Amino acid sequence: MRNQRVRMRRVNEALKEVLSGAVARGVKDPRIGFVTITSVDATTDVSQAKVFVSVLGSAAEKEATLVALRSAHGFLQGVVNDELHLRRTPALEFVYDTSIDRGMRIGALIKDQERELGIDASLPADEPDADDDRSDADEQGDDADEQGDDADDQGDDEGPDDDLPPR
Repeated sequence: MRNQRVRMRRVNEALKEVLSGAVARGVKDPRIGFVTITSVDATTDVSQAKVFVSVLGSAAEKEATLVALRSAHGFLQGVVNDELHLRRTPALEFVYDTSIDRGMRIGALIKDQERELGIDASLPADEPDADDDRSDADEQGDDADEQGDDADDQGDDEGPDDDLPPR
């Protein structure tokens, strides 16, 4: 069973890579806007594959892009067949991926709550300022390093800079 999951993950990633390249370079439909293939979910027999896409733009642009991708499915299936040489070429179904929209909505809700509560989210609350709060162990380590550096400056060793001409 584990081998099947690993195989399907590899097939899905290969499909995603091939389709992303084909949409970016091969499909010349002007209705296709800024589209990203976010994931591919093929059936175990690879007869069908859901292609999840994200589109930057208005609702009308998103719908137009989906219509254009659906009309180009034959071309895209041919590209998949030519490049992957699978036993079956999956029938492609293009679906709008709402996860990015949901993530943006959650981020906006969090920012609204932070504003209402007066929280400055630009500064992490639990990280101390690195310049002000040095521990005693760090300071003692620095003193030991400085003493060790004084011993090195006695002229006994030639460093890599000793070979360079003066400026």
